[in-house]
Amino acid sequence: MRSLIKNAGKKAADKARGHNDDACYARPFEYVIGWKSDSIQLGDHMGTQRGIGSDYRGTINLVDYPDARRMDLRQTIRDPFEQVKVRQFNQDSTTPIYAVCDVSGSMQFRGRQRKLDTAIEVATAVANSAQQAGDLFGFIGYNQQVLEDYTLPLSRNFHQSKQTIALLHDYQHLRIGVDGVTEMPDFLGQTRALVFWISDFHMPLAQIEKTLLAMSAHKVIPIVLWDDEEYKKLPKFGFGTMIDLETGRNRTLFFRSEVKAKFVAAFNARRHALENLFMRFDSPALFMHGDYRPELMTHYFEQAM
Repeated sequence: MRSLIKNAGKKAADKARGHNDDACYARPFEYVIGWKSDSIQLGDHMGTQRGIGSDYRGTINLVDYPDARRMDLRQTIRDPFEQVKVRQFNQDSTTPIYAVCDVSGSMQFRGRQRKLDTAIEVATAVANSAQQAGDLFGFIGYNQQVLEDYTLPLSRNFHQSKQTIALLHDYQHLRIGVDGVTEMPDFLGQTRALVFWISDFHMPLAQIEKTLLAMSAHKVIPIVLWDDEEYKKLPKFGFGTMIDLETGRNRTLFFRSEVKAKFVAAFNARRHALENLFMRFDSPALFMHGDYRPELMTHYFEQAM
């Protein structure tokens, strides 16, 4: 679905706003990993590697795992071969975390604030949350193609990650599409990761489905950024100029209640279609209509995971 965006006569983007780490700080949230990580690095999530942790995996002979501190006296007494038994646990491990950000033309839409600025705040919050949990973090920006200047591989260099994300505050390109989304999965690692896909998803459903299929090895969290001024707060009566930010084409419409109702109905139908598509991939969407709030993200994981 192509998005017709209301031109309210507002400025296209913010100018210099001192976009450093502090200016782009966003409060972290709590996320949940629904699988066991196979990473060998110590972290906060249940893993598959043997080591220090709370995930009990059984007992083994002391000669095979010589750690007398973990001796299981009860199992040792019961063993018919009189072998000394020790408890084994899986260590808590790290998990790769990605923020994937759509920077196509439609993300330049400005209601109370620009969609892209909201996306930047969400991506920064993901980085801060990964830092808090001790996980690795990577960032990918795309529009017509994957933007390598705005793409960073997995690392613990959170300072560089947040600086790179903050640079998008000055990114202002209207007439640019979103075809790079199908290239984006190639920039994800092979290890199962938690991927926060941040976009307004004003792109064909077939394109979204193709991308989800390419990311099937990962757990995808779609963050859908919509603004009420896109469709709920259109004029009830009178002329209005709409602009398709993907193509830059203008269109003047005469609004009345019936036209406004059609826009609202179209967006509602679009929402249902997106929800159904994401649920097919076990990736329930989080629709974010206002400012970023960490409790909204935390609640999502409490409910969906």
